[in-house]
Amino acid sequence: NIFTQQPSYFSDLDETLPTVLQVFNNILHKCGLQCEGASAEPQRLEERVNVTPGNMPLQELKDIVLYLCDTCTTIWAFLDVFPSACQTFQKHEFCYRLASFYELAIPELESAIKKRHYEDNSVFADLWRRISHSRKKMIEAFHILINQVCLQPILE
Repeated sequence: NIFTQQPSYFSDLDETLPTVLQVFNNILHKCGLQCEGASAEPQRLEERVNVTPGNMPLQELKDIVLYLCDTCTTIWAFLDVFPSACQTFQKHEFCYRLASFYELAIPELESAIKKRHYEDNSVFADLWRRISHSRKKMIEAFHILINQVCLQPILE
């Protein structure tokens, strides 16, 4: 694999992971689920708009679900083919961040998808399939991380 041929790629991965984690923060922010005080920018009170997955435009909800699905599938695929990267992920508290994101975002997104009224039922089916796939890949990535970081060292 390429990391064996070029060990400096581990430092590239280390520098890239904050950007990967920012994806989860961006989704939380777009869903109005970001914790108070988490934004680096001051915000005027009149600019505060209470956007939630349940009241955002359908296209925005679709975009978020697609973005999440793509991100989770990519993270899982990377860890699946290269489990040695788990140590680097864990240096960035990835398990904690992933679990926190999952707990905040997934129930809200699932609820919004279920409660929304659709003109075309295939849109509901597609969104539900993608959020379910995202959830599955997050759990599988978490399992890979726990196995590599916690369980394998004990077994060795």
